[in-house]
Amino acid sequence: MTGASVEPEDAEADGGAEAFSQAVRVVEALLFASATPLTAEVLGRAIPAGIVIEQVLAGLVESYALRGVNLRQIAGGWAFRTAPDLGYLLAAEAEPPRRLSRAALEVLSIIAYHQPVTRAEIEEIRGVATAKGTLDILLEAGWVRLRGRRRSPGRPITYGTTPGFLDHFGLDRIDDLPGLEELKGTGFIEGRLTRDLAVPVPDDDPSLRDDEDPLGDLFSPLDDGEGGPQQG
Repeated sequence: MTGASVEPEDAEADGGAEAFSQAVRVVEALLFASATPLTAEVLGRAIPAGIVIEQVLAGLVESYALRGVNLRQIAGGWAFRTAPDLGYLLAAEAEPPRRLSRAALEVLSIIAYHQPVTRAEIEEIRGVATAKGTLDILLEAGWVRLRGRRRSPGRPITYGTTPGFLDHFGLDRIDDLPGLEELKGTGFIEGRLTRDLAVPVPDDDPSLRDDEDPLGDLFSPLDDGEGGPQQG
């Protein structure tokens, strides 16, 4: 037998390595071409059978760890992002960041932590009325979505966050949002604490809850939860 000959088991090993290498190339190409994060499930359908997608992703994470772009888990999927220490290089080319008013930030935070939530419930938590334009800004940004209608008088619309919200703020899952102790540690809520203050565990499950109905006709004259003591 010559040196060029390959035993059956060696051929199988070589074939497996070749298939894995091809899977890495396929996943790499898909991730570079996609404008949004791709889930492991979607990526797994594009590679040869028998290849474990988690191993492919782990290999790419390691391969890109010290490069100009890193592979990161974002919004429940995977995406290439500029290495954190090189972000300043792209600052001049990037679009100016969307600046939100204090009212919009408060509304966005309430929706993120309390979803699904109606406009009236947002106003009850804030203590002031919420201008319709504030919600429109968050909807236009793609960070907030209409979920359904609450099964209550007037059937007000319920709001929740989107994968775009997670992507923009660099979160993989909604429960990556800081909890009460983390918020206290940052000083964000220093001086505003009450004895019974609690930060709920956020949940962005897209399924409608028991007290929600599908949106149906958005142009029907149903209550959107307006009202409150003053605009904010």
